[in-house]
Amino acid sequence: MTAAKGGEPFPAVDKCDASRLGAHSTVASDLDGTLLRSRSAFPYYALVAFETGGVPRLALLLLLAPLAAALYHLASEAAGVRVLIFAATAGARVADIESAARAVLPRFYAADVHPAAWRVFAACGRRRLVVTATPRVMAEPFLREQLGADAVAGTELATWRGRATGWVDARRGVLVGERKAQALREMVGDGDVPDVGLGDRRSDYAFMNLCKEAYLVPETPAEAVRADKLRKRIVFHDGRLVQRPTPIVALLTVVWFPVGLLLSLARVAAVALLPMPWLHLAFSALGVRVVVRGAPPPRAGRAEGRTGVLFACCHRTLLDAVFLSVALRRPVATVTYSLSRLSELLAPIRTVRLTRDRAADAATIRSLLAEGDLAVCPEGTTCREPFLLRFSALFAELTDDIVPVAVECRMGMFHGTTARGWKGMDPFYFFMNPRPVYTVTFLDRLPAELTCGGGGKSSHEVANHVQKLIASTLSYECTGFTRRDKYQALAGNDGVSSL
Repeated sequence: MTAAKGGEPFPAVDKCDASRLGAHSTVASDLDGTLLRSRSAFPYYALVAFETGGVPRLALLLLLAPLAAALYHLASEAAGVRVLIFAATAGARVADIESAARAVLPRFYAADVHPAAWRVFAACGRRRLVVTATPRVMAEPFLREQLGADAVAGTELATWRGRATGWVDARRGVLVGERKAQALREMVGDGDVPDVGLGDRRSDYAFMNLCKEAYLVPETPAEAVRADKLRKRIVFHDGRLVQRPTPIVALLTVVWFPVGLLLSLARVAAVALLPMPWLHLAFSALGVRVVVRGAPPPRAGRAEGRTGVLFACCHRTLLDAVFLSVALRRPVATVTYSLSRLSELLAPIRTVRLTRDRAADAATIRSLLAEGDLAVCPEGTTCREPFLLRFSALFAELTDDIVPVAVECRMGMFHGTTARGWKGMDPFYFFMNPRPVYTVTFLDRLPAELTCGGGGKSSHEVANHVQKLIASTLSYECTGFTRRDKYQALAGNDGVSSL
């Protein structure tokens, strides 16, 4: 192969004509700096560190990161990777690392895909192979699900009794240089070589030389591939960190955490102790912004013999009903599926558990509506991305007095929801954000002709209509996903909390 300009042994990936590749083509690629724009894997180790060991492990990773960088540049790439692996995984349960790789890392990986490398990688339909120094357990779920990789070879972690020791498997070591080439030989077998190789650094040359043709991904700024252009969009993800934890973001997180925890305790105390009409002012004083849009309906008059209004809300955090009550300046009861005992204890509003028995739940909701207004979240669980899950139709069967409510929240540092962790910490993490914002938008009450009783509509038609109204208001996308889909994808269970 002719050397590229600048003395590089391979041409830039922009020179590859992907149109001639297809179902007959096999590609082998590196990950960091190749399929991903970032050449540094620190943010992904930081995510694993925080998810498996919280702030102490993240602080350890930050302390050892300069040593890793020095070894990487002055000694060897493998030595630097070993330090990062030790800091992020030593003593962690392998199941926790696998869980973070499945539920947390893909969202951050997907936001960092290099467009030029993806163009070539996606064009090859026979086999897509990835060889990377990143631990295989961290990268494989994303590479297979979102990028369609057929096989992944990465550094293997050494384990003992279900926990990572912090070392790497001595039989293969860190997958760099010639070790990548050997891994690729094992993946393709004798007499078969990939049609295209993709890499970004000198240590990739060994496996790239095995390919019929190879290209380098240059270290130049490029806009990440749009999420809808990947093989599979990410609807569900977990983890507490909102931003990609670069070294600066990780440092700010560690420094802010104790301050944020104290602030969170003060905010939670205000929620639990102050009368509802005072909470709007208290939140303003404590840095929590509440934005109210639309015209909130007045409380139903008991003398009129009416039942309460049913507020049908989209579900962003378990605090949705609390902020709805703050917007109305009065407490509104709500129904829940698996709220933690701690959250029930601290809630400033009445919370009633549903049983997933349709007849029993219908009786419970009718009883609550007879007593006054009620907030329900027909999705049954939260979703972080701009999607609405399928709305359960039960609420539409029980009343025609329905007010759709579009709820949004903005968190800059920590997510206030979890599928894998303890839900009792959800409100504390939400209130640990420096300046969280909740926006509550009241839509028009459903006209009688669009309800079950007044218009003869089916409950599913009403539920779908309410879902579309809220989605249109928020510029979200409606989906048919359910609570079960989310928890099976992220936690491998049905999302029942017993705490």
